[in-house]
Amino acid sequence: MSTPEIEIRRSSRRRTTAKAYADRGRIVVEVPSHLPEDVAEETAAKLVARLRSRETHLRDDEDLAARAREVADRYLDHLVDGGISPFTIRWVGNQRQRWGSCTPSTRTIRISQRVRTMPDYVLDYVLVHELSHLAERTHGERFRLLESAYPHAERAKGYLEGYTAGAGWEPADG
Repeated sequence: MSTPEIEIRRSSRRRTTAKAYADRGRIVVEVPSHLPEDVAEETAAKLVARLRSRETHLRDDEDLAARAREVADRYLDHLVDGGISPFTIRWVGNQRQRWGSCTPSTRTIRISQRVRTMPDYVLDYVLVHELSHLAERTHGERFRLLESAYPHAERAKGYLEGYTAGAGWEPADG
């Protein structure tokens, strides 16, 4: 794995917090514009380390599959006759405005690489959402019932909506 370029952006809108995220093969760190250079660099180093530890925590498709099975067992299997398994799941880098996708006919789930650096509760929500499609293809009432079994669904949706707005994207369907 190559080391990504790190870009520090100073923001006049940020007063006290900083954030880091992966964007097109590099890591962008946004810091308040008033921070001294040494503090900005120290803050960036800490945030980049946190992102990298998250990436190594779920470094490959096998780790993602194990996490998805854990999430299915915890939140969905008791709601679906016969459970959610089996399925295949993998990280993909070609989803530009979707967090994940599911093909119920082949029981295949793909999760965007961008989700890899997001908080665990957001990844788990994306997994619950896509796993729910294995039991219900549409976003109808039954799907919403399955998805609502995840206790942090609304919080995660808010995070994803904020990320989407911050990136200037149009919201994707589903």
